[in-house]
Amino acid sequence: MTPQDQLKQQAAQAALEYVPAGSIVGVGTGSTVNFFIDALAGIKNQIEGAVSSSEASTKRLRAHGIEVLDLNAVSDVPVYVDGADETNAHLQLIKGGGGALTREKIIAQLAKKFVCVADESKMVQRLGKFPLPIEVIPMARSMIARELVKLGGQPVYRDGFVTDNGNQILDVHNLEIMEPAKLEAELNNLPGIVTVGLFAIRPADVLILGTANGIRTLTI
Repeated sequence: MTPQDQLKQQAAQAALEYVPAGSIVGVGTGSTVNFFIDALAGIKNQIEGAVSSSEASTKRLRAHGIEVLDLNAVSDVPVYVDGADETNAHLQLIKGGGGALTREKIIAQLAKKFVCVADESKMVQRLGKFPLPIEVIPMARSMIARELVKLGGQPVYRDGFVTDNGNQILDVHNLEIMEPAKLEAELNNLPGIVTVGLFAIRPADVLILGTANGIRTLTI
């Protein structure tokens, strides 16, 4: 295991403290979340089940014998645990490197508490060095790309990738994200955009960072 993976694993393990007994746990997607799923398996008899943000996470959860429920059948998600591609000190995130941003944002919206787990390399002063993923309806891809160029970004089509929802991804490079929530709201109004990979209007509530000096926890 690489040193970075060890930090991810530490953060994922620490997130178990936020899982209430008898609850349905929201589970995100990605390499850090995979460590969380593996840790969750150790207390699977203490939870009711999980709701999942991707087919990949669903498969991993079920392999551990954890029941995965349909979100439409669930009214209460006390905690949602997910990773991030970038986070700032306000716990605003860029997510979607794995392409699961739409389902991630839906579960984050429903969850009472959103716990983000990451290694310390994901903490940045300003969001945007990591290309911003945007899920788009296929017929709108070129139109949306032109609008993103007007905003100063350089959109790149994620060739050969289809989301679990049957849509496409534009990864936007070189955006100056000075006001994440404002940009998220502006992009949400463009027809054809399904989801923006900015989690700023609804940021994380808790950020657990795995660092070389141990776990660092931030809240807002």
